[in-house]
Amino acid sequence: MQDLTQKISELKANFSNFSGSFNEVAKKAEIAKLTAESTDPNLWNDQERAKSLMQKLGDFKKEVEEFQELKNLVSTLDEFSQKEELKEDLEEEYHQAAELLDKFRLTTYLSGNYDGKNAILSLHAGQGGTEAMDWVSMLYRMYLRFCERRNWETAILDMTPGEEAGIKSVTIKVSGHFAYGYLKREAGTHRLVRQSPFNADKLRQTSFALVEVLPELSSIDLPDIEIKGEDLDWQFFRASSQGGQNVQKVSSAVRLKHLPSGIVVTAQAERFQEQNRKNALNLLRGKLWLLEKAKAKDTKKELKGQYRPASWGTQIRSYVLHPYKMVKDLRTQVETSNTEAVLDGDLGDFIEAELREVKE
Repeated sequence: MQDLTQKISELKANFSNFSGSFNEVAKKAEIAKLTAESTDPNLWNDQERAKSLMQKLGDFKKEVEEFQELKNLVSTLDEFSQKEELKEDLEEEYHQAAELLDKFRLTTYLSGNYDGKNAILSLHAGQGGTEAMDWVSMLYRMYLRFCERRNWETAILDMTPGEEAGIKSVTIKVSGHFAYGYLKREAGTHRLVRQSPFNADKLRQTSFALVEVLPELSSIDLPDIEIKGEDLDWQFFRASSQGGQNVQKVSSAVRLKHLPSGIVVTAQAERFQEQNRKNALNLLRGKLWLLEKAKAKDTKKELKGQYRPASWGTQIRSYVLHPYKMVKDLRTQVETSNTEAVLDGDLGDFIEAELREVKE
């Protein structure tokens, strides 16, 4: 019991240090303000603004509710930590409180302007042919599983299957509080080394995939980035379909080219063209924002054609499945031999280390 008492004492001290930076009063004031705005009868005349406001309100409410839950847990643990008969109950509540506190402490590293936004995650096959396309399908599953663990919603905006197997490219919208903040450092080249299942000799094969991460941004978020109608070239086509009753009979999919920058985006997941148009504009807005950031940092001298925020040389993580098992992040040096867990979405250690490195 002494060990648990010591842990609870440390937890209480850590919570006390953290709670001062949470500013519960300011967050409740923001909730009151957003709640008042949500009662405006004309709010839904601008659906984009309304959805943004309601999501922000929901995120603030959830954050305050979880903080209150953590505060109550710490108080209960402190009060009953000396009672031997409650040991089993306290063990369970201690782990619950510790997980919540770790979650809150991690959000202190998410202070970017758009860290709280939804994310648009794109995966592209690189060098390696069919093997690389299969690697994209593995990464696709890995990120979906990671999102499931965090109770985030995912929706495919666009997908191009591989000619023989796997996925050539896929774009996913990830909806959840701080989705962009958590995922943004996943951007870059991911390298896979394994015995290839696509040749009879099962030779060792190295393949690459590019991960691109953007915040989902509206015109409200970026008032300085003007997208003029005359600068847009819209093309419409029938979305990919498996056939049957849901086969596309109309051209609901869209391909959008921004003429000044040459950026091209596509969206075809929705059944209605108007929603695909909105998704394409949001994706374009995110790419233009990233383009402005790149220009400000002088990382690109000339930009032609489709913009890629990470080049194939920016390898950030290696996944080795043969001749040994190891996943290693080349920026933080975090590594693990439990490759199955990582590919099943257990990315917590990697993402936390990446966030800490940026903060420090």
